[in-house]
Amino acid sequence: MKKLNIEVFATKYLSVAAATLLFFIAFIFGSVSYRGFFDIQTFLNLFIDKSYLIISALGMTLVILSGGIDLSVGSVVALSTMLISSLTEFAHIDPFAAVCIAIITGGAIGFLMGCIIAYWDVPPFIATLAGMFFARGACYLISIQSISISNQTLSSLAIWKLRFGAGPGVPFISMNVIIAVIMIIAVIYISLHTKFGRNIYAIGGNEQSAVLLGIPVRKTKIAIYTVNGLCSAVSGVVFSLYMLSGYGLHGQGMEMDAIAAVVIGGTLLSGGVGYVYGSVFGSLTIAIIQSLIMFNGRINSWWTKITVGILLLLFIALQRFIVILGNKKE
Repeated sequence: MKKLNIEVFATKYLSVAAATLLFFIAFIFGSVSYRGFFDIQTFLNLFIDKSYLIISALGMTLVILSGGIDLSVGSVVALSTMLISSLTEFAHIDPFAAVCIAIITGGAIGFLMGCIIAYWDVPPFIATLAGMFFARGACYLISIQSISISNQTLSSLAIWKLRFGAGPGVPFISMNVIIAVIMIIAVIYISLHTKFGRNIYAIGGNEQSAVLLGIPVRKTKIAIYTVNGLCSAVSGVVFSLYMLSGYGLHGQGMEMDAIAAVVIGGTLLSGGVGYVYGSVFGSLTIAIIQSLIMFNGRINSWWTKITVGILLLLFIALQRFIVILGNKKE
């Protein structure tokens, strides 16, 4: 029984535990190595600077848990920034209406990709690749130039801070972090405490068995990609506040960063195993690597990508070990 419990822990929680441990090791290393790293604001800046990546990783987690993939995330983020900036600056639409239009557009793109995957049996890689080109091309139909956001409401939200105390130098978070926390809570609840979440795990574990169990696989897949499209659009809203601009080149490669965060966070690429909060730690791990390089000051910033690539290989090897362990258990 003890051996079985160890195997169950390794199969379900080992990757997530490794991601969490890696994050804290990196934070402790930075605190020992660099003055000012062990500071509350430095920690909060990880959330401020990578809130858009965290939100993107949330939706990507659901997709990968189901055994799929989505390459359109970065393009949908860019399209959201372009819609918000152009609608508020050129059409003078209410900023909250522009945000709603951007989010609905992202959900609609995800819905269409989900329908193509579910009803036409098109591989997710191909369907979302088409979605990526569509969204990125739509950005340049709006404008080939960057559009600065000068709307008073959006500018105020971008610089707004929730301070934890009075006086100068007190730690703070931005509106982006609050949006990210709300999204984290919502997606964790969906994945762990709803029938929809249980269906996602079932489909990722074994799609044929899910069909035999009577799970509505097609409807669930459509819902998964719709939710991911909504998450990508919300990430675009957050990115708009972060950059205060819309641009067709925004979000380039963000889908790869989101996938890396999900894998580092312990979700199996084959689907069925993983947790949303692991992806949050995966995103923060990428953020803390970037911070360590910035604090060092002598290392080229491209080492962030190299380090993330090495971590990906290590976690894929760990996932392979987990799969072997699971097969041995069976």
